[in-house]
Amino acid sequence: MSAIDPADARRRVESGEAVLVDVREPDEWAAGHAPGAVHRPLGDLDPAEFAGRSVITTCRGGGRGGRAAETLAEAGVDAVSLDGGLRAWSEHGGALVRDDGSPGALD
Repeated sequence: MSAIDPADARRRVESGEAVLVDVREPDEWAAGHAPGAVHRPLGDLDPAEFAGRSVITTCRGGGRGGRAAETLAEAGVDAVSLDGGLRAWSEHGGALVRDDGSPGALD
């Protein structure tokens, strides 16, 4: 499965070139997520929702994000996984927020 580094992922998301899809569970999402990300737990992921869009999938460390990207790609969606997940996103300067806009964190 194809993966993208955090800097390139941020550039693509911030420019509107791709949508970041966070496939973690609701409690993980609530603790902190990338601004503007779309939340779809892995078990609820529907490839039809992302048809015709470029997608970057993510989770905490990359495993679930990789499975999500593979599922989407097999369905014909232009999808890659964020290498290292949100842990790498945050380590490379990417923000994490809660739904109320306050600073978020990874558990």
